[in-house]
Amino acid sequence: MKKIVIISTGGTFNKIYNPKNGELEIDKNSSAISSIAKHWLCRFEIINIIGKDSLDMNQEDRQKLLLLISTLEDRYIIVVHGTDTMDITAKYLSDAKLKKSIIITGAMVPYSIEQVEATANLTSAYGYINAIKEDGVYIAMNGVIGSYDKIKKDYKLGKFKLLV
Repeated sequence: MKKIVIISTGGTFNKIYNPKNGELEIDKNSSAISSIAKHWLCRFEIINIIGKDSLDMNQEDRQKLLLLISTLEDRYIIVVHGTDTMDITAKYLSDAKLKKSIIITGAMVPYSIEQVEATANLTSAYGYINAIKEDGVYIAMNGVIGSYDKIKKDYKLGKFKLLV
């Protein structure tokens, strides 16, 4: 079995309701990821960094993510990321030409509100990373999995789709 590192950068996937201020906030402990991944039959490690909605991420955050990934000895990485800018981060990581398999995933609805989509996306990323044969950067969202440059968020439909 491959050892998989899951890097959580925040995003809607990890948002939880704060009853004190009535807002959805990033759970910087990634409880949702732990809850899903504990059922997997592999070794995995969760690393929490950045802790932002992807609309708030900047180049400094992407540099921090790239630095972390490049210093890891591990080759198989899943990045949980917000959906609005995951394509920007994916291109940034791809341009670095790392000798790693990286799959970026997230959720349109927080796991704390509706568990099915986040669970499906993370487990799709997990299944794909176990089957993958080539290094590169991929996206796994809404049942669509492939190279990051072939998958885009369709804001009209509210889901990701494969470009043809």
